[in-house]
Amino acid sequence: MRRRSLLNDGWSFTLAGRETVSLDIPHTWNALDGQDGGNDYYRGQGVYEREFAMPEYDPGSEDVYLEFLGVNASCEVYVNGEKVTSHDGGYSTFRVDVTGHLQEKNALKVVVDNSVNDKVYPQKADFTFYGGIYRDVNLLIVNKKHFELEYYGTPGIKVTPKPEGTKGVVEVEAYSKAPGVKARFIVTDREGGEVAQIVSEDLKAVFTIENVHLWHGVEDPYLYTMTAQLLDGENVTDVISSRFGVRSFSVDPNKGFILNGKSFPLHGVSRHQDFKGLGNAISKEHHDNDMRLSREMGCNTVRLAHYQHDQYFYDLCDEYGMVVWAEIPYISEHMPNGRKNTMEQMKELIIQNYNHPCIVTWGVSNEITISTKDKGDMLDNHHVLNGLCHRMDPTRVTTLACYAMCNPFSKVVHITDIVSYNLYLGWYVPGLFLNDIFLKLFHLRYPKRCIGYSEYGAEGMPNLHGEKPRRGDHTEEYQAIYHEYMLKCFERHPFMWATHVWNMFDFAADARDQGGEPGMNHKGLVTFDRKIKKDSFYLYQAYWTDKPMVHICSKRFEERGVDRIKVKVYSNQPEVTLYQNGKSLGTKRGEKVFVFEVELAAENQIEAVAGDVKDNAFFRKCANPKSYKLERKSSNSANWV
Repeated sequence: MRRRSLLNDGWSFTLAGRETVSLDIPHTWNALDGQDGGNDYYRGQGVYEREFAMPEYDPGSEDVYLEFLGVNASCEVYVNGEKVTSHDGGYSTFRVDVTGHLQEKNALKVVVDNSVNDKVYPQKADFTFYGGIYRDVNLLIVNKKHFELEYYGTPGIKVTPKPEGTKGVVEVEAYSKAPGVKARFIVTDREGGEVAQIVSEDLKAVFTIENVHLWHGVEDPYLYTMTAQLLDGENVTDVISSRFGVRSFSVDPNKGFILNGKSFPLHGVSRHQDFKGLGNAISKEHHDNDMRLSREMGCNTVRLAHYQHDQYFYDLCDEYGMVVWAEIPYISEHMPNGRKNTMEQMKELIIQNYNHPCIVTWGVSNEITISTKDKGDMLDNHHVLNGLCHRMDPTRVTTLACYAMCNPFSKVVHITDIVSYNLYLGWYVPGLFLNDIFLKLFHLRYPKRCIGYSEYGAEGMPNLHGEKPRRGDHTEEYQAIYHEYMLKCFERHPFMWATHVWNMFDFAADARDQGGEPGMNHKGLVTFDRKIKKDSFYLYQAYWTDKPMVHICSKRFEERGVDRIKVKVYSNQPEVTLYQNGKSLGTKRGEKVFVFEVELAAENQIEAVAGDVKDNAFFRKCANPKSYKLERKSSNSANWV
């Protein structure tokens, strides 16, 4: 059977003009310079080399493959000095058969390149394009009669389930180039009990699951497993498996998202896959923690921006019921020479992720009208991509994310099945009320068009505060005010198919030098290192969770230079009582946001009580409180005080 071993340790690495170093992967050479601002992080070639011994395998009956789970952005792979493959696209799996290149001792070299070019996406966007081998590399040994491995990184099996009444009808197709083989398909339930079994001569089968248990998002993410055995006569030569969920969904322009025939309003976040000091070379533990925080906040959907994410995270979304928007990095600027690459990355995205029940929509582009000169070619490419998605996967809908300046009458807005907007009304431009006006007018003009918000947000930094927060000040307080308005706005427009906060976590954008900390986008609800949940995190928790919670805002704004302050409390409970130095200041009834006027003493121990849950804060009245503002030293630097 298949044998997989990691090749993550013992690499030497050389960056142009620099000393060779020893390291293990996952690794990126932009972990630090891609997060410090200046738009000067190294974009070029890096060379990874290591040796590996001849693996134990039978040359007469087995093949050996190299498997790369993520190399950004382009690479060439050499074994014993001979080029064995190349790959353009930094976010997907690819494999290559190296059986005929092996010796007793083998030299593996991977030349990785994240240089600026006009052929491989992404090239222009508000995030760092980390170079390196940032996911696992595996050595894979398989029987010569095996399921397909090289075709766009395929998992080798395609599972298409759908509910029909109380039954589930499941179509399965496996892929193999081996002659004279059959496939045995076995369906098992979550507990491992066998549900059905079929042997197929043409590697295809249709199953019926009686009394099917549906996959129903975060409420009930039930998964089955499809196992495929490749048979050469009676001998099993290869085995693969894939989990799947039986579910149906639709998107209605008036009712929003519908899952298994029931209204299922989608509210969640967008996510980038990087971390402070590590870039995108993150571990399973980081993925687990990101999922934990998203679930803790009450999300039921996640937009995995702006590229294909780690298969492990899609698996987590399946397990926990997160409804997913998956997309390719066709972003910000249409490059005529990059059309082929958009098609290749879309094929990889769909083929590698087809079986995930969490995914409901394929995103073809993001903010593509920001910097596009050849609009005709861009529109044509969108139509081709949209058609490709429908041919490859007629079970899901297509979408795209429109830039704010892309008006609702633009042709690009009406290409995909559904559409969402990246709108920062109330942040980049004044007027939170403009969100209501935009949604009302769009829905009035296009009542049959499903619309959502793919991005909305405001910068909020836990070390910046103000008694009178205002748009653009990057305070934690204004970020909270912004999100308070947006949640109310969405309640007023229940026809939206989904809303995705930008962003769940702060992330690196090395081109950023003004308006906040250099090199960072601080629209996250949690800091880059995942250590601080900003006040807005708890606002969403109050709206989206049922477990009793209460949170006092502005805790980090301890020193106050005024006599009276407003203490804001978030809770999902119907009433909150506030105490100052042990004395009750009264009880307020309401929903989600509770505001109390507090006359400050010299020192103030504040406690909020909502049912059985409590939270505490401390404020000090000071004649000369420390500054919580951002002081500019020059146009390209900042001094944090």
